[in-house]
Amino acid sequence: MAYHESMYFLVFLPVVLIGYQLAPKRGRFGVLLFFSYCFYFLFSHRLIVYLLGATTITYLTGRLVATGEKKRRKTILIVGVWLLLGMLLVMKYSGFFAENVNALFGTINLGLRLPVRRFLLPLGISFYTLSAIGYMADVYWKKIEPEKNIAKLALFLSFFPIIMEGPICMYSDTAETLAKGEDIRSENLIRGYMRIGWGLLKKVVIADRLYVVVQTLFDGYASYHGVMIVVAAVSYTVQLYMEFSGCMDIVIGSAECFGVTLPENFAQPFVSKNASEFWRRWHISLGRWFKTYIFYPVSMSKLTRKWNRFAKKHTSKYIKLMVASAIALFPVWVCNGLWHGANWSYLFYGMYYFVVIMIELMLEPAVKKLCAAWKIAEDAAWWNVLRILKTWVIIFTGELFFRADTLGIGMHMFRSLFHDFSIQKLWDGTLLTLGLGRVEIGIILVSLLIVGVVNHFREQQIDVRGVILQKRLPVRWLVYLALIFVVLIFGAYGPGCQEVDLIYAGF
Repeated sequence: MAYHESMYFLVFLPVVLIGYQLAPKRGRFGVLLFFSYCFYFLFSHRLIVYLLGATTITYLTGRLVATGEKKRRKTILIVGVWLLLGMLLVMKYSGFFAENVNALFGTINLGLRLPVRRFLLPLGISFYTLSAIGYMADVYWKKIEPEKNIAKLALFLSFFPIIMEGPICMYSDTAETLAKGEDIRSENLIRGYMRIGWGLLKKVVIADRLYVVVQTLFDGYASYHGVMIVVAAVSYTVQLYMEFSGCMDIVIGSAECFGVTLPENFAQPFVSKNASEFWRRWHISLGRWFKTYIFYPVSMSKLTRKWNRFAKKHTSKYIKLMVASAIALFPVWVCNGLWHGANWSYLFYGMYYFVVIMIELMLEPAVKKLCAAWKIAEDAAWWNVLRILKTWVIIFTGELFFRADTLGIGMHMFRSLFHDFSIQKLWDGTLLTLGLGRVEIGIILVSLLIVGVVNHFREQQIDVRGVILQKRLPVRWLVYLALIFVVLIFGAYGPGCQEVDLIYAGF
């Protein structure tokens, strides 16, 4: 197990829980703030100054934007947003911008060259920047009152479980509960640690094992073709889901120990019937942020209103809707791609889903007519299975490009998919050359089956933890111990195993 994970579970969280419970109720949010900053400093050291700066900008903008006339308030909001975005753009994207401008200058033989600077990114900068911008916008729209206590706002932005990988919270999600400082309850502790254990199973038993396969295939991409490219895409998609959703289980479980309910970030995304539904179920908090602060404002913008007035007189309702949808969705998917990092692969990934979702929207009326003509019930099991399988193809293809180090490598792997497609490589021993033995592959498959069963219950709105807590004491302890021993015995750590960095912590 990686050092930061060991620290988190074996030392940090229990220490915070004890310190929190021992503190007087009025000072508990201060205890959480202190430990959150300690946690941040542990991993970012002097880069904590960026978090402090972002917090100060957010606090001042919120206070100022809540007063004065509308034009002045809007100007203050724009300045505050661009101060935060400017910090993010310089730290994360300036090197990428300079490299591409230099490449363009070289193409046209222009004797200019921008300096390419690389910055060490502060931990969680993409996550807390979006939360801060959301807070400022909500104050401007008068959805919430501006926070007068800067310490409480600082805790909202830095709460240690969410600072590394989210979820991206709105102020109304957590601020009030964090400030209350309620007593720690035994039920919350039990439910929280059950969810932490479940997240660890997904992370260290499945995702960290698949890391070896994914690394082998993507590093040696030039040597693999056909079905092995499919294995690469599927393995990475499963690794990403198991790690990110597992980390979200750990984060949500950690917050639950304090009685804080964080928004869910995943809702069984692999039962989605189309790409739009997939993104309503995958990285939900990011999608909600884009929907609230980009999609809706663009939908109500002057450009969209002008188009709607023009289209009402000159085009059909269908064309009007498609163009209006494209106007609102395009910036969402540009931002989605760029949010993940300064890489053409990520930008392509965003545009890929923009095109796919637009195609789905355009074909939706025709598909409905086809189903009516062929008398296909929309809830027919076989029809839904076909739609889910179609969505899997979309998902796996997208993640192939998402994982590739460059867009060129992604294109190479996609083309290789259609060469030498020998399906027998799935059982002729080729899979055993990727770094895992039969036993380890068996552990992954059994663990995936368990996760699949639990996700099925969750899709049926069954509270699995609630069901377990209603069982008799011996049964409950059997489940607790089984979860602990599975993680300890089958977790991918120990001699010979690599420490696997958190994927989304890099975004």
